[in-house]
Amino acid sequence: MTRTDLLAADTGMGAVTLRVGNLDAMIAYYRDAVTLELLSHDGPVAVLGRGTTPIVILQHAPELASPEPRAAGLFHTAIVFDTQAQLAAAVYSVATKHPGTFTGSADHLVSQAFYFTDPESNGIELYWDRDRSSWSWTHGQVEMATLYLDPNTFISEHMTEAGVSDPSAGHAVVGHVHLSVGDVASAREFYVDRLGFETTAALGDSALFVSAGGYHHHMAMNTWNSAGSGRRRLALGLGQVDIIVPTGDDLAALNERMSHYGVQTRNDGQTVGFDDPWANAITVRTASVSPAV
Repeated sequence: MTRTDLLAADTGMGAVTLRVGNLDAMIAYYRDAVTLELLSHDGPVAVLGRGTTPIVILQHAPELASPEPRAAGLFHTAIVFDTQAQLAAAVYSVATKHPGTFTGSADHLVSQAFYFTDPESNGIELYWDRDRSSWSWTHGQVEMATLYLDPNTFISEHMTEAGVSDPSAGHAVVGHVHLSVGDVASAREFYVDRLGFETTAALGDSALFVSAGGYHHHMAMNTWNSAGSGRRRLALGLGQVDIIVPTGDDLAALNERMSHYGVQTRNDGQTVGFDDPWANAITVRTASVSPAV
C-alpha cells in the first residue's frame, strides 16, 4: 500500500541552530576550520554557511550549562559537499587548524565521510555522496556500511591547488542531521509514522535512518550514548533542526497531520514547529522563508 502521508520527495534539511557558550571561538571554528562563510553576525547570533545558504546558526547563551552526560540531543550535523575536491579542502582545513577535533572517517558505500567534534562537543560530519545510481537497495532499505577510509590518502588524491587557496569555494548544505534519542521505537513512531519520513535503514534497536524521496537519510536517530534518556533540559548544544518542504501546501498538510496525532505545533503562518519526544526542537518551513534567528 502506498502511503499518502509522506513528506514531499524533494524535502531537504535546513540550518542547524546551536546554543553556544563562547560565540567568538565557535564562529572562528566553523569559519576558519570548517570553511563556512560568516553570512551575518547580529549581536548574540551568527549565521554561517555557503553562498546564501545558512548551514549553522550560533546563538550565544553563556548562561546555560553543558548538556547532561548521555542526554538526548545532537549527535552530529552533517554537511554535504558537491565534489570530493571541496570535501578534501574542508577536511584538510580542519585537520590543519584543529587536528585534535578529528574523531574518525568512513566509507559508507553511499558516501565518504569525516567526523569531527567542535570546541563545545557538538558532532560534525563532512561528507560527499556517491551518485544515487550506484546505491544498492534491498526491500526498501539502502545498503550502508562502515569501511576504512584513510584521511591522508583521501586528501592526497583529491586536494587541489584551488582547494588550498580558497577552501570555502563551492556549494555545501546540511545533508542530514543525526540525533541522540532515548529509544528507536519512539523515534520511528514520531519521525516515520507521524512526521512522514520513510525508513531507509535500521540497526536493530540502536539506530534508525529516515529520508524523503529516496535519499539515503535526511535524519538519523541512535541510542549509542543516550539509551533511556528522557526529555532534554535547556542546555548548550542543539537549539533547533530545520526541515525544508517545497510548498505552503506541504507545510499545511504537515501541520494538520501532526495536530491529528496530538503533537502540539507552533504555527506562525510561515513555519510549523514542534518538539520530538526528547524535546529536540524541529521547525519546518518552505525554501522561500528564511530561518528564524
